[in-house]
Amino acid sequence: MKILVIQQKMIGDVLTSTIICEALAKEYPNATIDYLVNSSTKSVLIENPFFNNVIEFKNEYRDSKKAFYSFLKEIKKSKYDLVVDAYGKLESNLISYFSKAPKKVSFHKWYTQFLYSKVIYRKAAPITNASIAIENRLRLVYPEDKITANIIRPKIFLTEKEKNVSKKFLNDHGITSEAPLIMISVLGSEIRKTLPFEYMAKVIDEIVATTSGNILFNYIPSQEKDAKAIYDLTTKRTQKHIHFNVFGKSLRDFITILSHCDILVGNEGGAVNMAKALDKPTFTIFSPWIIKKDWNMFEDGIKHDSVHLYDTKPELYGDKTPKQMKDKALELYKNLSSELIIPKLRSYLQNLDL
Repeated sequence: MKILVIQQKMIGDVLTSTIICEALAKEYPNATIDYLVNSSTKSVLIENPFFNNVIEFKNEYRDSKKAFYSFLKEIKKSKYDLVVDAYGKLESNLISYFSKAPKKVSFHKWYTQFLYSKVIYRKAAPITNASIAIENRLRLVYPEDKITANIIRPKIFLTEKEKNVSKKFLNDHGITSEAPLIMISVLGSEIRKTLPFEYMAKVIDEIVATTSGNILFNYIPSQEKDAKAIYDLTTKRTQKHIHFNVFGKSLRDFITILSHCDILVGNEGGAVNMAKALDKPTFTIFSPWIIKKDWNMFEDGIKHDSVHLYDTKPELYGDKTPKQMKDKALELYKNLSSELIIPKLRSYLQNLDL
C-alpha cells in the first residue's frame, strides 16, 4: 500500500501533521508513506521514522505552471492507494486529483468535497488537552470514537552526534548546565504575532530575576535588528545573562541547541511547537488574534502554560472571535502588557523549580 500525506504550510503545521504519518504507520504497518511538504520545512522531519520519503514542494512549482504540471505527472506515476490532504488548498486539491488514488481524504469544504472520497468535518471544541490542531488531524485517520485513545504528540528526532556537536558549541561559548538555559522566542513570524518590544524586554527581565539563567534569543539573520532592539530595552543586569550572538545559523542548528535548553518562553509559533516536540517545557504568549484552543497543545498549567488577552479581557473582543480581530492585533497587543503576563510567568517559573 502506498500513502501520500500532504501538508504544504509553515513549520509548525508540518511538524504537527507528522502525527498523521505516525497514526497511518500504526494502522498500516506495511505501507509506504510519503510526506509532501514545502522544502523550507524539511529540517523538522530528519530522522523521523514514521514515513519513508519526504517529497519536496519547491518554490518553482508555484512560479511555473509547466514545472507544477510536471510535478503532478510524477505524482500520478507513483500510483498512490490513499492520499491524506491536510492542507486543503488549491495546490493540494490538484495534487490529490492528479494522484488518481482510489481513496482520498481531506477536510470538508463545500467547493472541493467532490474531489475526495471522504471528507472530515473539523470540530470547534477540543475533547482533550491535545488541542484542536492535534485532534482534527487525527480525525483524518481515526473515527471519532477512537480519537481520545489515540492522541499522538509530534516529535523531533535528533542523532547523538547532533546533540554532542551542539553541546560543544554551547560549551565553547561559556554556556554549561550549571545554570538554567532558557530559549526566548523573541519575535513572531510577523508583527501581528509579536509581543511589543518593550513588553518582551520586561518579560525577559523577569525571567532573569526569577531564574538567574542563561538566555538565548531565537531569531533569524533578517530579524537581528529587531532582536537587538529588544535586547537594548532589557536592563544591564539582564544583558549580562543574554548570549545574543549564540544562535543556530540554520533551522536544524536551532533545534539541536533547543534540545539542551531547560525551557522555551515567548511568542506562539513554530519555535514553541518544536520545543514541545523535543519534550521541553513552554510558556507561550499568544497573539491576541490567534485562537488559543487551536494551538495550545498539551497545555496543563504545569509543564506547558500560556497567556492570551482573551482569557483576561474578553470584553475587548465584544461578540467577535480573536481571529475576526486579526486586523486589530497591534491595537489589542497594547492591552497585553507585561504587568498582565509577569505574575503568571513568575508563578510558572517558580513551580518548574529551574
